[in-house]
Amino acid sequence: MDSIPENLGEVLEIEKALNIANKINMTAEELDLVDRRGMLMQDERGRITYAEQQGEQRGEQKGRAQLVIRLIKKRFGEIPEAIISQIEDLSVANLDNLGEDFLDFNSLEDLLSWLQER
Repeated sequence: MDSIPENLGEVLEIEKALNIANKINMTAEELDLVDRRGMLMQDERGRITYAEQQGEQRGEQKGRAQLVIRLIKKRFGEIPEAIISQIEDLSVANLDNLGEDFLDFNSLEDLLSWLQER
């Protein structure tokens, strides 16, 4: 059988049984090729999952940085680009801390001191 009929492929056990039956008729080289393709697919899924996680983390960090920058601007007015860059480079944990700590700041100098401690 070249392919699994659609209605049979919907039942996982039947699909597995048909795949096993197809493998029985394969040569050692063909079985090796199927195994290598399976490993490659699994590796690719792992890379995709990792890339998705990295993208989510970067998006979370970027969103928090933007929020903290907006809050600081609202409190102190415009802030230098160098300070914005430093804030954008902070980890999520440090951004959370800054989001709370900046409420105690009286000036941009307090912010600069806080950033230098990181």
